[in-house]
Amino acid sequence: MYFNMDNLIILNFKSSSFGFHYLKNEYHFRMFIHPFNSKPIPTSCIRLNLHEFQFAQMLIFATEEINNSTDLLPNITLGYQIYDACSSVTLAIRSGMALMNGYEETLAETSCSKPPLVQAIVGESGSSPSIGIASTVGPFNIPVISHFSTCACLSDKKKYPTFLRTIPSDYYQSRALAQLVKLFGWTWVGAIRSRNDYGNSGMATFIEAAQKHGICIEYSESFFRTDPREEFQRVIEVMKRSTAKVVVAFVAQGDLIPFLNEMAPHNMPELQWVGSESWITSRSIAETKQFNFLKGALGFAITKAKLDGLWDFLVNVHPSKSPNNSLVKEFWETSFQCSFEKSQNTTALCTGSENLSTVQNQYTAVSELRISSKVYTAVYAIANSLHNIIEDEKSLTNKSSRADFNPLKASIMVLEYLKKVRFTAKTGEKVYFDAKGDPAARYELVNWQPGEDKTLQFRPVGVYDTSLPTNHQFILNHEKSINCNVYNGLHVPVSVCSNSCPPGTRKAAQKGRPVCCYDCLPCADGEINSNDCIPCDLEFWSNENKDRCVLKAVEYLSYTEVMGIVLVFFSVIGTCTTLIVAVVFFVNKDTPIVKANNSELSFLLLFSLKLCFLCSLTFLGCPTEWSCMLRHTAFGITFVLCISCVLGKTLVVLMAFRATLPGSNVMKWFGPTQQRLSVLAFTLIQGVVCLLWITISPPFPFKNMQIYKEKIILECSLGSAVGFWAVLGYIGLLAVLCFVLAFLARKLPDNFNEAKFITFSMLIFCAVWITFIPAYVSSPGKFTVAVEIFAILASSFGLLVCIFTPKCYVILLKPEQNTKKHMMGKIPTKSL
Repeated sequence: MYFNMDNLIILNFKSSSFGFHYLKNEYHFRMFIHPFNSKPIPTSCIRLNLHEFQFAQMLIFATEEINNSTDLLPNITLGYQIYDACSSVTLAIRSGMALMNGYEETLAETSCSKPPLVQAIVGESGSSPSIGIASTVGPFNIPVISHFSTCACLSDKKKYPTFLRTIPSDYYQSRALAQLVKLFGWTWVGAIRSRNDYGNSGMATFIEAAQKHGICIEYSESFFRTDPREEFQRVIEVMKRSTAKVVVAFVAQGDLIPFLNEMAPHNMPELQWVGSESWITSRSIAETKQFNFLKGALGFAITKAKLDGLWDFLVNVHPSKSPNNSLVKEFWETSFQCSFEKSQNTTALCTGSENLSTVQNQYTAVSELRISSKVYTAVYAIANSLHNIIEDEKSLTNKSSRADFNPLKASIMVLEYLKKVRFTAKTGEKVYFDAKGDPAARYELVNWQPGEDKTLQFRPVGVYDTSLPTNHQFILNHEKSINCNVYNGLHVPVSVCSNSCPPGTRKAAQKGRPVCCYDCLPCADGEINSNDCIPCDLEFWSNENKDRCVLKAVEYLSYTEVMGIVLVFFSVIGTCTTLIVAVVFFVNKDTPIVKANNSELSFLLLFSLKLCFLCSLTFLGCPTEWSCMLRHTAFGITFVLCISCVLGKTLVVLMAFRATLPGSNVMKWFGPTQQRLSVLAFTLIQGVVCLLWITISPPFPFKNMQIYKEKIILECSLGSAVGFWAVLGYIGLLAVLCFVLAFLARKLPDNFNEAKFITFSMLIFCAVWITFIPAYVSSPGKFTVAVEIFAILASSFGLLVCIFTPKCYVILLKPEQNTKKHMMGKIPTKSL
């Protein structure tokens, strides 16, 4: 593009025309590449690309609009020069060189010393040709603005310092596509791409983003429009063997059409297509009936725009207005399927009276301007930059600075002003470039849905906008239904390598396969499955389905369970029995058998036995701080009181026998007072031990989670194990002492010698508590408490039965023996 200046003094240029802007476009599809085994022949092109021709007309429309404007660049006329590179990198580079050299395609000796013909280039549509142009003209500081080159590689300012674009980089689109695939739960997808910079760079970014989202790529194949049919067939066979039901196609429209032509005859399973912006809004593809298998396709497209007056401008194109323009002539023949020259085929003859307003094709479609609007934006970006240059020049007060203006530096000025340009286009788009020369990325999520006329329509169903906060960039419009390609009767196809693991199982990777392919192994108890089996916290356990953690069951020996009820029953029986014995003794307190066995110690022993039976109840129920201290101290003190009474009775028997010997006065040293003091002293010692225990390190409630993993045993921790075993050891010491003394007195020649009954009771008591120790240590959970209660009850019943049953038998059933004479009578000595 160039502009003519009516007033040369404003910028002090040295000629009346100044090259400024150029659109490099690909009107045709290139059919083959050179095999390089012979001398290359000139590149041939066939089949006019109506979409690209619309781009060219959009450039002309924008240029004329600016030239007719009195607000932007008044008194300045913009011009343009258009080249057709036929999608060839080589032709694109040659076109760029021609613009620098005054339409010469080779460099001359003076090429680098004279200013370039143009100071800005708009193009190319393809990324690879744009790379070629940007690499060629970059060293000369000529800005290149592309409307359709989306390769993320072009954002590298070290390689392409003068490249800018009005279309977002594929870096954002690729990441958006990965989020889209993740949103629908498609973790197993196939990928196809164009074998060029556009496809390779875009797919590489997509795969990188997909892997971060846990998406696996089953296959990744590439092709180019000039590939032989065998290459297309090979890719199709890969897709047919695939188990992925979703295919991500990062393919240029020109590459996809020949591939789809080869794919259409195949009886392929229906696939869900996810497309890039290059083809996802291609009307020519959507309106081709043989491509109906693309229904339900999803992809991100450039947002739509509307331009008043554009349609009138496009339909006013006519060969008569450009008689020397062969492209306009070819466009007319393509649009109306006619020919201006007579031929032997059946093609109709073009008359020139045909009306473009009656034609519906890619060229006349202006209801959804997407890429075309980016050409319009690019032209206006250059015009605004030029406008800013002129305004800044006008504001300069130093006239000499304008006189020294160097045309060789004009392109540098344009480039610098382009980087800083900021304006709002008539399409409503806010135009600016970031540090990488890219605009803000904003896409529409497009869904191919059948319209009322059963043709495929592009329905916007969401937005992806990088100008929004990170967590709100992808907005799906839930009010608009998304029509996916139906597969196996499902509304949304399922594309996974392995189905989701059911609750209670975890993923186990299959050897040699991607992470999306796995087996489901059951989780261990106490674990729940998320992405993997995760152990529950210490106080939690997995539920039956193993999909969430619940609080562990708390277990303790309660009054309501069967074992607790049984133990309470025997405790109550023991207490009642002891009470009955006490009543019997009290009623018969004046009888010889009660008096002969030291009635005071007997009543104290019955009282202590009743306490022993009752203290077992403190071991039942939910442990608390007070109950834990009470159960152990009450047990220790009551049993010492009990054994002390038995020991006192044993000593009384021994002393009484010694008192019958001639000259013995031992009974005066062990009278009733001494008996009470001995019982009190023995019990007081245990009381001091218990007091020290609960003062230094008392028992406390403890959640035992070591014995059972699935439940918590609520028990009383001993606090100080030394205190517990000291209490138990002291009881054992008194019991052993009592047993020894009773054993020594067992053969005394009284008719009713109590020592042998005490011996039996102590033998039972010691046997119970000796077996208690290993049982207590080895019993798990609440059974530890049950063992301790059983030992208390068993030893208490042993004392009660062995000591008091014979006396009650005589009192109740043999009253004739309850006489002093019978008590003092001698009986033959018998072995124990």
